[in-house]
Amino acid sequence: MPNHLVNETSPYLQQHIDNPVDWYSWGDEAFERAKAEDKPIFLSIGYSACHWCHVMAHESFEDEATAAIMNEHFVNIKVDREERPDVDNIYMAAVQALTGRGGWPMSVWLLPDGRPFFGGTYFPNKPRYGIPSFKQVLLRVAEIYRGKRLEIENDAISLTEAISGRLLLDRAESGLPVSGCLSEAVQVLSSNYDRVWGGFGKAPKFPPSMSLELLLATHHQNGQKQALKMVTHTLDRMAWGGIYDQIGGGFHRYSVDERWLVPHFEKMLYDNAQLIGVYLHAYQVTNEERYRKVVEETIGYVKREMTAPLGGFYSSQDADSEGKEGKYFLWDQDEIRHVMGRSVDAECILDYWGMLKGANFDGHSILWVPEPPDRVAKRHNISTGKLSAMVEKAKAILLTEREKRIKPGRDEKVLVAWNGLMIKSLAETARVLDRPDMLMMAANAANFILNTMHNQGRLLRSYRSGKARHLAYLKDYAFFIEGLIELYQSTFKIRWLNEALMLTGQMVELFWDNEAGFYDTASDHESLITRPQEVIDGAIPSGTSGAVAALARMALYTGRSDWLDKADRLIKRSRTAAEKYPNAFMYLLLQAGFILDNPQEVVLIGEPDTPTFEAMHSVIRRHYRPGQITAFQDSTSKEQTLLPILEGRRAVNGKATAYVCQRGECRMPITAPDALLAELQKATQTGSS
Repeated sequence: MPNHLVNETSPYLQQHIDNPVDWYSWGDEAFERAKAEDKPIFLSIGYSACHWCHVMAHESFEDEATAAIMNEHFVNIKVDREERPDVDNIYMAAVQALTGRGGWPMSVWLLPDGRPFFGGTYFPNKPRYGIPSFKQVLLRVAEIYRGKRLEIENDAISLTEAISGRLLLDRAESGLPVSGCLSEAVQVLSSNYDRVWGGFGKAPKFPPSMSLELLLATHHQNGQKQALKMVTHTLDRMAWGGIYDQIGGGFHRYSVDERWLVPHFEKMLYDNAQLIGVYLHAYQVTNEERYRKVVEETIGYVKREMTAPLGGFYSSQDADSEGKEGKYFLWDQDEIRHVMGRSVDAECILDYWGMLKGANFDGHSILWVPEPPDRVAKRHNISTGKLSAMVEKAKAILLTEREKRIKPGRDEKVLVAWNGLMIKSLAETARVLDRPDMLMMAANAANFILNTMHNQGRLLRSYRSGKARHLAYLKDYAFFIEGLIELYQSTFKIRWLNEALMLTGQMVELFWDNEAGFYDTASDHESLITRPQEVIDGAIPSGTSGAVAALARMALYTGRSDWLDKADRLIKRSRTAAEKYPNAFMYLLLQAGFILDNPQEVVLIGEPDTPTFEAMHSVIRRHYRPGQITAFQDSTSKEQTLLPILEGRRAVNGKATAYVCQRGECRMPITAPDALLAELQKATQTGSS
């Protein structure tokens, strides 16, 4: 018989509907029952693509004996961390405080009022490696709750106070962390850089998108060659590794080894969104086609596998298929020889993907490129161009063959924050590569959110199966605003900037506090044991970092100095923490660099679709300039926008005209593409000095 999750739309919660555990979703009903029966709460948090969440579910939550203990002694709540990041953040802080580490599945025991007193992550169904079984933990917690209630109450008070005070922002504002903190961040990255395999630190290795973006910005500012080398080496090794889907494009979550060979096979929308941006920027800086190719292949994967019919983007794909991790992505030599037939030199392809040396994962092979392609080409007496053509043909053949397999499960939630990240990368890619199809993907997703994910003027976080739910969090607003800004810069349609303007005002109104800065939840959000405020950049930027990025750019478009003041204030208050822990503030440091590096405001006035206008526009959009925003005014239109950034701008002698401004100081209007390029390069050098 289904439990209390039966009406939930989250795929993760739906996976537990038929468990013998009497699960509740997060809400008043569960807490009222816990208080009425004086039972502790067992809170289990995970997400649908989480491999070990599935393992614990199968071992324990599907087990009748374990469920009987859970139902007798606890009120059991199941939460999808992607739907409720506020709940996840609070109790992850508790688990980290208790155990020194965290992860999913997350297991936390609470008093009936929601205060945590014990927690951990995965517990096996039998004692293993010194870890007690889940049943043993359940019985011990129930015993302690009955026999040592006063101690538990005191522990809960202390723990709640600790996680409520985990903010890293200084109360007093310090000097801006540009020269000191940015240099320190680069030094930390350099000291942790893996000179053999790329990336930073030891296994497991996660795609370091924000760190690579910081290094690219550093190279742009001062020409530091080592910064660029760390970027290109890491991007090459990831693109050649098993972490990258060599057949279908797109990146897996992380690599369990230092070589980027063996991934944890789940694919997350947010990873791919950020990596599209990094590879695009590397292409702009180096003009190397291999980076453009990764961008296009990854977007091809998103379009094929992760795009909903109505335009939004799905959240993730599982690591497992047919009950086995990675099965969908593995190959055997004989299978590839059979599938290739006479179409391609199979031996050369097997050599390219490192298969001739034998299996590398559980008796099968993960495809990767263990050595530079030119070496393989030389070994087979062919040109690198011919090898590349063979590989592309083999990919197409194997992708068709792989489509016959049972695919990994897919979490079809549409989350505003993650969609915002993808919209941002798609819109920028479309602008740089002149790809209208990618721009359409971004616009469709934005329209879906704007048309569907609202309730009485408020943005909602999650959509699935025709239902939008949960009031949006700070990250949803911040990342979506960033995406809308990129859409405006790629289309010059003022509606996107108007939407961003409205959402920015709402974000400040709902989430800003003059003392604390930005909170993750709105001022009218349901009462939790503490109001969460995550300031550390993790797998994705923190809400605070994203809000700073949005405010800084919208302030330039609108002339809202109060918005820029808020962004400045947060950066100043982060200096001490950023100096000590630069790895935890990479995106915030990027925004510090943007604000303090005299961002370029480029205004283009002219008649769209004319050769002279397109030549001027090409100069603006082609190059990597992380400190630039652009605006546009159609010289033939009678409609004049009210944007302060456009005020007083006119076309000179009917020609397409560009204005380049920094900090309120504007150069003379420019009507020639070469002169515009020279001015932008000059402005970049001036801003970096």
